[in-house]
Amino acid sequence: MRQEIESIGLPALPVPGFDGDMNADYGFTCTMTAKPGMGDQLVRLLLTGIEEGNPASTQWCVVYLVSRSAAHPDVVTVQEAWTTEEDHDRVFAGAAAQAIVAQFGDILAGEPVYGDFLALGGKADC
Repeated sequence: MRQEIESIGLPALPVPGFDGDMNADYGFTCTMTAKPGMGDQLVRLLLTGIEEGNPASTQWCVVYLVSRSAAHPDVVTVQEAWTTEEDHDRVFAGAAAQAIVAQFGDILAGEPVYGDFLALGGKADC
């Protein structure tokens, strides 16, 4: 991680309680548009992902951030970072993840849009 930050010309500053390595080799963003008026329901569903026993509560998920568009409340984005793609795939093959995924069909207006990213650091105090 420190090398990734330094490679783009930023200093690797010490952060209390952070050893400089998020241990996240796989990440993505997923932007979803809910059917009209169902943005709140989509946010609630995504946030169940952090509940005990669900995918984002595992040690392999190091970033899980749900946000929405201020201008378009039915547009919701989740950013996830995982230790490895294999860990993500294994966790999402499980029953808890599949139970959440199965509920998207009734809420989404169309196909989600994915993008890749590599978490380098930061803060989210929601």
